Amino acid sequence: MKKSIQTLLAIAALGSLSLAANAQPASAQPVVKLLVVDMAKLYDSHYKTVEQNAKIQADDAKAQEEVDKMNKDGNALVEEYKSLNDQSNNPTLTSEAKAKAQAEAQKKLEGIQTKQREVQGFIQNTRNSLGQRLNTFRSLMLEEISKIAADVAKRKGGTVLLDKAGPTGIGISNLIYADAGFDITDDVLKEINKDRPANAPTAPAAAAAPAGAITVPGLAPKK
Repeated sequence: MKKSIQTLLAIAALGSLSLAANAQPASAQPVVKLLVVDMAKLYDSHYKTVEQNAKIQADDAKAQEEVDKMNKDGNALVEEYKSLNDQSNNPTLTSEAKAKAQAEAQKKLEGIQTKQREVQGFIQNTRNSLGQRLNTFRSLMLEEISKIAADVAKRKGGTVLLDKAGPTGIGISNLIYADAGFDITDDVLKEINKDRPANAPTAPAAAAAPAGAITVPGLAPKK
């Protein structure tokens, strides 16, 4: 009888431990708090991005002025070429005069083609230079913004921060739905722009690569 009582007490003790063990994880489980942020909005709205875009746009405008000047010089050559080409086809001129006009026209044409290559090379180099500057800036800025966003999320008790701006492999947002109360974009935006200078530009300015070409009648531009 004594052994039976001891056995029952042991079983009861084990049962109590089992219940305690089952109950403990529920209270000890880490609480996951998901927060979301729009990294694209943060990048576009950062005062440093606005400043950088303004600089890029200014440099692009200078480059476009240079392209316009080069095109003007090239188009002057085109007019000279057209005049000489007309002379070479003038039936009232002697064969010698026609041959001379034709030779000069050929030289002008070669000059035009050289100018075309010069313009296109300048445009491509400018596009590459501006693009590289933007890529480098974007990489550094996104790294900076990510750190600030993480700090804000931690202060709000967040354990996971998701970016709702980026598309998936099928072209939709990574985040299908999130309550607005979990979006900390505006909070991060205040944080990253708290040191914005008073004279910093306020409107984003998109940079565009300079374009332009010299068109010779009857002649496709060289590539």
